[in-house]
Amino acid sequence: MSEEADLRSKIVRLGALLYNRQLAHGSAGNLSARLADGSILVTPTNSCLGMLHPDQVSRVSAAGELLDGDPPSKEAFFHLAMYEERPRTGAVVHLHSTYAVAVSCMCHDCTDDVLPPLTAYHAMRVGKLPLVDYYRPGDRALADAVRKTARNAHSMLLANHGPIVSAKSLEQAIYTYEELEETAKLFFILGDRPTRPLSAQALAELNAAFPS
Repeated sequence: MSEEADLRSKIVRLGALLYNRQLAHGSAGNLSARLADGSILVTPTNSCLGMLHPDQVSRVSAAGELLDGDPPSKEAFFHLAMYEERPRTGAVVHLHSTYAVAVSCMCHDCTDDVLPPLTAYHAMRVGKLPLVDYYRPGDRALADAVRKTARNAHSMLLANHGPIVSAKSLEQAIYTYEELEETAKLFFILGDRPTRPLSAQALAELNAAFPS
C-alpha cells in the first residue's frame, strides 16, 4: 500500500473512532496529515468523520490547490497555516468536542494559557493552550491568527469554536486532543473547588524529563 493510500485509510479509520467516541458530531471538525511530497490530505467539506470513504479525502497542495478527492474542508486554510509555521508538523486535528468548546466560550482574564496544568499528561502532551480571538467560520483572517499563535504553541483554542492540535503524526495529534478534552472535563468537574495544579517546579521537571 502506498503512503497516500495508507494515510487516507488511517484518516477514515481514526475519524470514525473520534466520531464513535462523541468527540466529533454531524459534519463538524476536520483532520489532516502531510505527505512526504509536502501535499496535505484533509477531510472534505460537509463530511461526517463517522461516514468517510478513503477516496473522498481531499489532497491539496501546500498552497491549498485541490489535487485529488472531494473539495476540502472550508477550514483547510488554517491547517495549512499550522503546517507552514511548524515545519515538523505531520498532522492537525480540529474538532468541536463539548468540554473544550465550553472552555472556549468562557471569559478568561489571561488568554495565554486557558487550562490549568491539572495533570502531568496534560502538561506533557498539550502544554500551554492559548486562546485565539473569535473569527466567523471561513474567515481567512483566522489563518494569520493561527499562524501567529503557532509560533509558540502546538495546541490552541479558537474562541467560541474549538481546539486545533498539531503533532508529528495523526495518532499523536489525536492522543493530544483527547488529553485536552479530558483536562477540560476535569476543569468543569472540579469547578470552584480548591485545586492543586502542578507547580512551576513540577512543570520544569517534566520539561527536562520529557522534552518536546
